[in-house]
Amino acid sequence: MTALADQQSTHVAPSSWESVNLTVVGMSCASCSGRVEKKLNAMDGVSASVNFATATAYVDHSPNVPVESIIAEIAASGYRVFDQNSAAPAALAEEHDAKEDDLRYRTMVSLTLAIPVLLLSMIPILQVPYWQWVAFILTTPVAFWGAWPFHRAALLNLRHRVSTMDTLVSAGVVAAWTWSTWALLFGGAGAPDYVMPMQWLVRVGHHHSGHLYFEVAAVLPVFILAGRWAESRAKHRGGDALRTLMSLGTKTALLMDGAKKATGLGGREIVIDVETLRVGDIVKVLPGEYVPIDGTILNGSSSIDASMLTGESIPVAVVEGDQVVGGTLNVDGMFTMRVDRVGADTRLAQIQAMVAAAQSGKARVQSLADRVAAWFVPMVLTLSALTAAGWFIATGTLSIAVCAGVTVLVVACPCALGLATPTALLVGTGRGAQLGVLIKGPQILEDTRLVDVIALDKTGTLTLGSMTVVAQTIAPGGDTAEVLAICSAVEATSTHPIARALATHSADAAEGQIVPEVQHVENLPGLGVRAEVHNQQVAIGRIDWIRTQFDLRGQAPQWLERHLHTANANGWPLVGVAIDGRLVAAFSFSDVINPSAGVAVDRLRAMGITPIMVTGDHRPAALAVAKAVGIREEDVFADLTPEAKLTIVSDLKNNGSVVAMLGDGVNDAAALALADLGIAMNTGSDTAINASDVTLIGSNLDAVPTSIGLARRTLRTIKQNLWWAFGYNIIMIPLAIAGYLSPLLAGAAMAASSTIVVTNSLRLRNYR
Repeated sequence: MTALADQQSTHVAPSSWESVNLTVVGMSCASCSGRVEKKLNAMDGVSASVNFATATAYVDHSPNVPVESIIAEIAASGYRVFDQNSAAPAALAEEHDAKEDDLRYRTMVSLTLAIPVLLLSMIPILQVPYWQWVAFILTTPVAFWGAWPFHRAALLNLRHRVSTMDTLVSAGVVAAWTWSTWALLFGGAGAPDYVMPMQWLVRVGHHHSGHLYFEVAAVLPVFILAGRWAESRAKHRGGDALRTLMSLGTKTALLMDGAKKATGLGGREIVIDVETLRVGDIVKVLPGEYVPIDGTILNGSSSIDASMLTGESIPVAVVEGDQVVGGTLNVDGMFTMRVDRVGADTRLAQIQAMVAAAQSGKARVQSLADRVAAWFVPMVLTLSALTAAGWFIATGTLSIAVCAGVTVLVVACPCALGLATPTALLVGTGRGAQLGVLIKGPQILEDTRLVDVIALDKTGTLTLGSMTVVAQTIAPGGDTAEVLAICSAVEATSTHPIARALATHSADAAEGQIVPEVQHVENLPGLGVRAEVHNQQVAIGRIDWIRTQFDLRGQAPQWLERHLHTANANGWPLVGVAIDGRLVAAFSFSDVINPSAGVAVDRLRAMGITPIMVTGDHRPAALAVAKAVGIREEDVFADLTPEAKLTIVSDLKNNGSVVAMLGDGVNDAAALALADLGIAMNTGSDTAINASDVTLIGSNLDAVPTSIGLARRTLRTIKQNLWWAFGYNIIMIPLAIAGYLSPLLAGAAMAASSTIVVTNSLRLRNYR
């Protein structure tokens, strides 16, 4: 794969141009997408990139070029087109589902009919009287109804004077069925006691008119249909990232109709659709709800889980005047906010656009078969015709001439080519699942053997994404057991991640202590909690709030200064505990480092891959984790937005690196999609998983180098299969032309080549 810029048209779209994304239905291979792209870029005022994997045309066009004319140009090529800006997502999904259902139905029916045809044709003992007529009846619907997608594509290609592997599949099926039907009706193969003659050479003479090849016409469509069905499912999953992003957050908002614009107070509560909000509207957000849209807090305070943007699991305190982003979670407070951005200007919409752009920039992957189809298919068709003509001139016998021509078509039939990628992928992905690695599709394998840099997110990947107490200090003279017992009781009333971590730590440390009774609990969103314990006034929360609340703004005690210094150096959040106005304890928190991270980093370096850290967390916290897992300080990039992560990946690629990306959050999705190899944690967000190429089952990071190694081995196997498939044709086609093969032997050779491909792929089961 190449950088995003390399995937776009060479045209540069002026800033005044408009953009539209079109879903193109009916492209059967990468040659189709290339043809559509070429036609669009030939239009004046149009710059287009067509992605076969996502079935989408990304088009920039002059305002003088209406979208309707662009759609008409694509439709003239024989494809159905939908404007994604006007077509409902449900309609597009329905269109895809209908196509996938059709492929599944054709595959299953064709397979059911083809199996008995194959058995009757290959096992002489089963060739009872009239068996050939049974084969004819079973094969005919497969050859025409089952293989119709290939015939339709071949006719469309013929109309545009081009050829693809569909052309060869269609020609092979039609030739095998036509020859066999002719032999059945006019060549003596229709007799009740007919048994397939086992003749191996064209040269042996007149008996060739009796050969039947219904098994070729029946089995070939099944192979290719099954591959198309699997491909359709993989392509649909490739769009899940955007569909998941579109579903984030809430669909409704609580509008404060008539509220004061300056304070957000007053007004009447009305539930409305988020899409109807306008800039300047006042909205109320309740605890536990998603922030509906981007805006500024006018009244109230809370803690916001902004992990969608930052990837960090610690909620951020927000107060009046702070900005909040749509799609983030309001943890524990209530506030009113002014709407600042709507539609495409919101942060969530911008992330959606980044993911879409990154996916469109993926290299348009096509099998080696498709890349050489431009010359291979017409070459085979021409050789078949010339072979038939040559043998007719040499022998004067039509049956021998037709037999020789059909032999060339059959021996060149792309069964092995069709199996080369899906069988290796099937075995490789199955082995990957056993090793804790889910590989999504062949498009991820093209450059993985060259990966030399891996960008690692911090929270939820190098760390486990759960908070724990890493340091505690009790004021001199304080009763540690009593303080911990109070902390355990008070923090047990909160759902805040830090409160839960402190409650767990205190409960474990104060095990055996009597749990005190807690009264008059008051949660202060974004600050902390107040409560009464044994007639003592207890406050637990942010250290700056504790010091301000209890008039501790002066010089901090020496024990606290030491604790603050250590916490600040490591980027640890700090919580203070005050009892009756006296600061009695301080606790520092940190995310738990993934125990497998260090081993994974060492293995990656041993494979020649440089690990770097990309995180939205503060640099001190990032450096502490990097030091623990073995990442160099100069390879740590912190305080990053989703756009910054995307930029780092893009810059690395533009500088010639082949980049892998490991992440788990929505903020990683665009970078995962743009990276040459995107790897997501199974414990992460659905958006990250859907945008990635590889998903790790569980939290064992040792699976990261395993996934890259397995991807390399699978790619190597696919290339071996393709070389064999083409090498087989290079050897067998000349033999067929020379008459050293009959269609029967050609069919056997084709089956043998497929068997070799499958057997080679099965070796992946032993990958370690």
